Amino acid sequence: MPRSSNLVASRRRRRKILQQAKGYWGKRKNVYTVAINAVEKGLLYSYRDRRVRKREFRKLWIARINAAARLNGTTYGKLIHALKVNQIELNRKMLAEMAVHDPAAFSEVVKKAAS
Repeated sequence: MPRSSNLVASRRRRRKILQQAKGYWGKRKNVYTVAINAVEKGLLYSYRDRRVRKREFRKLWIARINAAARLNGTTYGKLIHALKVNQIELNRKMLAEMAVHDPAAFSEVVKKAAS
């Protein structure tokens, strides 16, 4: 009995990898064995960096809040503590948006927190 190869499935598997490698440079886009490694590495980076992005944004928000807080005569740590004590529930993203786009409102929040 002749050997049977499931050509349809194996071709589909290869095509799926090569589709994911579309746009890569050199042999990474059209040589299957090279493309496998490139695609796997790309998927690892995308998984890792979805988490890194969250860290980076939090760092950015904190830096913006701290800069605006210092313009209002306090520090980031003191401001966050005062917000918690006075039960003002604004997250860092919204505080940073206010600090950049509406400094007057941010100053009001600082005054409320300080009182």
